[in-house]
Amino acid sequence: MSEVRVRFAPSPTGYLHIGGLRTALYDYLFAKNKGGKYVLRIEDTDRTRYVEGAIENLIQALEWAGVKHDEGVFIEDGKLVQKGEYGPYIQSERLDIYKKYIEELIEKGHAYYCFCSKERLDKVREEQKAKGLVPKYDGYCRSIDIEEAKKRIEAGEEYTVRLKLPANKEIKFHDAIRGEVTINTKDLDDQVLMKSDGFPTYHFAVVVDDHLMKITHIVRGEEWLPSTPKHVYLYEAFGWEKPEYIHLPTVLNKNKKKLSKRHGDVAVSDFRKKGYLPEALVNYLALVGWSPEDNQEIFSMNELIDKFSFDRVARTGGVFDKGKLNWINGQYIRNSSVERITELAIPHLKEAGYITEEDVKERYDWIKTMVSTVQESLSYVGEITEKVDFYFNDEVKLEDEKAEEVIKEEQVPELLKALKEELNDIEEIDEEFASSIFKTLKKKTGIKGRQLFMPIRVVLTGQVHGPEMVNIIMVLGKENILKRIEYVENNLL
Repeated sequence: MSEVRVRFAPSPTGYLHIGGLRTALYDYLFAKNKGGKYVLRIEDTDRTRYVEGAIENLIQALEWAGVKHDEGVFIEDGKLVQKGEYGPYIQSERLDIYKKYIEELIEKGHAYYCFCSKERLDKVREEQKAKGLVPKYDGYCRSIDIEEAKKRIEAGEEYTVRLKLPANKEIKFHDAIRGEVTINTKDLDDQVLMKSDGFPTYHFAVVVDDHLMKITHIVRGEEWLPSTPKHVYLYEAFGWEKPEYIHLPTVLNKNKKKLSKRHGDVAVSDFRKKGYLPEALVNYLALVGWSPEDNQEIFSMNELIDKFSFDRVARTGGVFDKGKLNWINGQYIRNSSVERITELAIPHLKEAGYITEEDVKERYDWIKTMVSTVQESLSYVGEITEKVDFYFNDEVKLEDEKAEEVIKEEQVPELLKALKEELNDIEEIDEEFASSIFKTLKKKTGIKGRQLFMPIRVVLTGQVHGPEMVNIIMVLGKENILKRIEYVENNLL
């Protein structure tokens, strides 16, 4: 069998959607599993929807996610470059190629020039709708003689080129997820292949490019399934071997509707900004629609490559469950170094006004210790601002009834008095003080166990459970702890 070659071919119309990243990921996993090549092609023939900078954003999002292509369009030294022997990989740079193949189709009688105005097409559609018919082109220009059509073009008339589908022909193809698919041409339209601006439509360019780039497997969203028979017919018209088709189920939101911007985050950049780790997002996305043979949930990229296959992709849409993503991301955060999470947390802490650039330079270890106290509890790094909020308030907010009960225990005033005395005897808290203070208080007051630890935790954090007390004491420092004791004595005892 020839080398497996797959492609991800987004349009530069904005951000990379989470569904697009999953398609790219499945392309990548399949290609690597088969020892093949994964190509990134940019489909920019719809000039009305082109967004400046979108190609760069797409490539950066894919690189951040670790879904790296072997050939196609890359960024090097801030510039777009194309690598590989089947370029150009940007469709707007391939217009001469499409022109050559459209002429071949017309000569063979599989396509024709159409001179219908937008007004005429709209009118025909309205009439068809009024009669309860499915709106489609009525074939008005199908029988225009080719010589006459060329004269009209020379005279400056505007035209498109349409596919000339045969009447009542069954078009069959196999889809790896849905099996055999058969559609009759009477249910299809004479699709426009070349627009009046000289740019090909998706349906034409995709077939020419996939053939010339030797793509063996077409992996794309199921919304393209109804168009596939037209593509299959084009392969037949050219006398080319058609590729394998894999139409992926849609990524759905929790209400089983297509994931869209209206319902929250859908751009890969949204998740990156919030502090999701790329390997966690990829791990989770792989499981939205695909299931491994066992119940494994945490996968490295190499494990995904090793286990991935399209025969375990579901036919129904996969639900994007934020809760499950948060769980997986939390696992990755816990297994990351505190240095990595600190670097990711710093922009969030700065934006919240908790730290400054000067703090980053002068008090990096203090920031790192603070991050380490909440790292275990984070679902995504952006949550850090809520989790460390208690460090930046003199006011102690009791989180629940249990905390309220603990603070009212009879030994608390004596404990706080002893703690204040110890703090007033030192210049600043150091590690030795933080790690020995509980022993000191036990010796001084005779209070021990949970009756000692729990009230101090509640006074310092407002919570009954939480991170290591040594680190909390270090991060808060002498002045803050004294302010908290004062607040508790004045307001909560």
